[in-house]
Amino acid sequence: MAAVALLHWGTRFFQTVNNGAVRLISPMVLHGVRQKSSVQYISRPDLPKLAYRRVKGKSPGVVFLPGYGSNMSGQKSEALQDFCKSLGHSYLRFDYTGHGASEGVFSEGTIGTWKKDVLFMLDEVADGPQILVGSGMGGWLMLLAAIARPEKTKALVGISTAADHFVTAFKSLPLEARKEFEEKGMWTIPTKSNEEGVYTVSMDFLKEAENHCILQSPIPITCPVRLIHGLKDEDVPWHISMQVAERVLSSDVDVILRRHGQHTMREKDDIKLMVYTIDDLIDKLTTMA
Repeated sequence: MAAVALLHWGTRFFQTVNNGAVRLISPMVLHGVRQKSSVQYISRPDLPKLAYRRVKGKSPGVVFLPGYGSNMSGQKSEALQDFCKSLGHSYLRFDYTGHGASEGVFSEGTIGTWKKDVLFMLDEVADGPQILVGSGMGGWLMLLAAIARPEKTKALVGISTAADHFVTAFKSLPLEARKEFEEKGMWTIPTKSNEEGVYTVSMDFLKEAENHCILQSPIPITCPVRLIHGLKDEDVPWHISMQVAERVLSSDVDVILRRHGQHTMREKDDIKLMVYTIDDLIDKLTTMA
């Protein structure tokens, strides 16, 4: 059974470690100091090149998976790089096909396309066991990757996890609205998460996405899972994280609900919580090893 905490995070950011001592987590993260890593590109046979940034370090590494239409240069991703550097752990972030600095056409991408991107980066770039951190759609891809690569996945941290969301949200629309969008071939979704104020999703995208839905049966993931979600998320309902928690087979699952949390979860206290959660997992995995 998943543990649920309704948290109002404070201004201090400390962790109690195994010997009972208390230490401050990453001053670089807290004070916004950014250390850039250079963008690299990796080629794939007959597929677009993917742009990525990588920091080498010890295991377990951390891999950040951004959301739909987002990229690897957001605040959460930058904060995680600073944090991993401060502890000496490896860190990998990248742009999916058609996103950010990667090649490809965004409108031609699918859940399957971006799942392949994640698996390729895990296989070819990530070295050793990883903690996957997925935001929004990245949380869905995180789960799909953990199912496909259990040997590479040591823990999961979902932020506003959007598992199955496009499909279930469309099916929850009134029948007349669905017919109207199906006739147009496109579904326009209002959002506060981008400058345009909408996401536009094709019917072909939705049909393909159905092949990757995972919430209708037990999810064969046994590693530690942490799911952070805002109760004021207007894009992806928080109960999706609860559904994920109920369906994963892992016995080590926590859901953290942020009372004032929005979908993007990029407020300073949200980022502190994310980093604290990952630091706690690293400590747990290191102790177990």
